Amino acid sequence: MSPWIATPLLLVASNVLMTFAWYGHLKQPSWPMWLAVLISWGIAFFEYCLAVPANRIGYGTFTGQQLKVMQEVITLAVFAVFSVAFLGETIRWNFIAAGLCLVAAVVFIFLPVD
Repeated sequence: MSPWIATPLLLVASNVLMTFAWYGHLKQPSWPMWLAVLISWGIAFFEYCLAVPANRIGYGTFTGQQLKVMQEVITLAVFAVFSVAFLGETIRWNFIAAGLCLVAAVVFIFLPVD
């Protein structure tokens, strides 16, 4: 599979896992902290099993800077869905404004420098 396809797909999958690792426990306030940390670390292991290959596959096709900006935009998009669907929060104007700033970052990071 092409790095142009494999890299973003793996990054989306890894970000879904990491979002649950970092924020999924918020729906379980009765869990002791040690349990939340242990479960989060368990989920994060599988996230790393996707994120590391995504970056290794993508590097060369993309620069390190492009990979990082791509990952940040994917993170924001995944979190937007997660915060509404799982946490029951609403998207406010400032979240949208931040997302637009990240889209601008993507445009700038992928512009040719020559």
